[in-house]
Amino acid sequence: MSNVIDELNWRGLIQAYSNEENVKKLFETKQTIYCGFDPSASSMHIGNFVMISILMRLQQAGHKIIAIVGGGTGMIGDPSGKSKERSFLTKEKVLENTNSIKEQLERFIDLTDPEKGMILNNYDWLSKMSLLEYLRDTAKYFPINYMLSKDIVKSRLEAGISLTEFCYMTLQSYDFKLLHDKYGASIQIGGNDQWGNLTAGLDFIRKTEGEDQDVECMTAHLITRSDGKKFGKSEDGALFLDPKLTSPYKLYQFFINQTDEDSVKYLKVFTFLSKEEINEIAKEHFDNLGQRVAQKVLAFEVTKTIHGEEAAKEAKKMSESLFSNDFKSLKESSIEELFGSIKTKISEPQILEDLLISLKAASSKREARDFIKNGAISLNGEKVNDAQALINKDCSLYNKYVIVRRGKKNYYLAELTF
Repeated sequence: MSNVIDELNWRGLIQAYSNEENVKKLFETKQTIYCGFDPSASSMHIGNFVMISILMRLQQAGHKIIAIVGGGTGMIGDPSGKSKERSFLTKEKVLENTNSIKEQLERFIDLTDPEKGMILNNYDWLSKMSLLEYLRDTAKYFPINYMLSKDIVKSRLEAGISLTEFCYMTLQSYDFKLLHDKYGASIQIGGNDQWGNLTAGLDFIRKTEGEDQDVECMTAHLITRSDGKKFGKSEDGALFLDPKLTSPYKLYQFFINQTDEDSVKYLKVFTFLSKEEINEIAKEHFDNLGQRVAQKVLAFEVTKTIHGEEAAKEAKKMSESLFSNDFKSLKESSIEELFGSIKTKISEPQILEDLLISLKAASSKREARDFIKNGAISLNGEKVNDAQALINKDCSLYNKYVIVRRGKKNYYLAELTF
């Protein structure tokens, strides 16, 4: 079994280890690794996918992985990375989010054999623990001064932290101990803001079961751009894994618009291409600057991994159609996504010069005729030079759409409703 840690380090995925030498030693044999996912929203985002991709790489290397959806801890809220107390979600909303996150994880984790992968919900055991059991069997192992020394708590002392959030790390630690005892979990991974929670779990296991317990943890880097800014936000906000919240096309566009340096960096982080393939792409990219070789591969590979090859091909086709002016092979939904926000409903057939005015592509008949005469107007990708051409459903796509382009970058969509 090859040691996957060397690859994770090459890809720039791991920031810190509780003991790197021991982690490498553990990975010389099959291990069980777990990672938790917070159901504070109905969908995970591209930042969460970094953790998912690490689990996928570990599983592909022959290790068993356990993904925990925090249906129990989600009732409380993790204080990590938060400057103030979270608002409680209702029990019903946490359950709804938990089911949604579980369905997303099922797309990426091989669950064909429990020895390969599992998805569990910590509500199943935390909800059964009585207060007295918690105080006697868990809380007594967490001295207050120890908890106050953790950054996740220290950073909140001035603003205030409730007993509920203060105790969060004890429940996450309990998860690690239960998974260690029941499933043999030896390594926990998490984001770099989880360091305090992860190391608390190690201490809890060693206090209760002996200092010789072979358990470790490691955290993933916060992915940043080449300018040092936080990665993962588009102009529209977070990039969600749910295609209803962030379409495959928007995801594709986000990655194809990355810088040269970032695109090569993200090939390592977000794709499953080999080291040799990525090095070859990087060489071709920098030998042919301007052709955006790395961006095109990155956008396609990420979209394919998250949404499937068909969705990636359609997103690529949509992106390329804006450059090639070829729209006839696009799906109806793709036309709506590309141009739906600039759609104008046309209730009767019109000649082309009148249509341009209706779409506000021209301010007057004279201007419309000038655009047409100078070859600046195309309909559904084809140049039109007849100002008197009748625009009806015979000219449309899907019996209703006419995509008008004026010049190189000005688009208009006419929806024929007659």
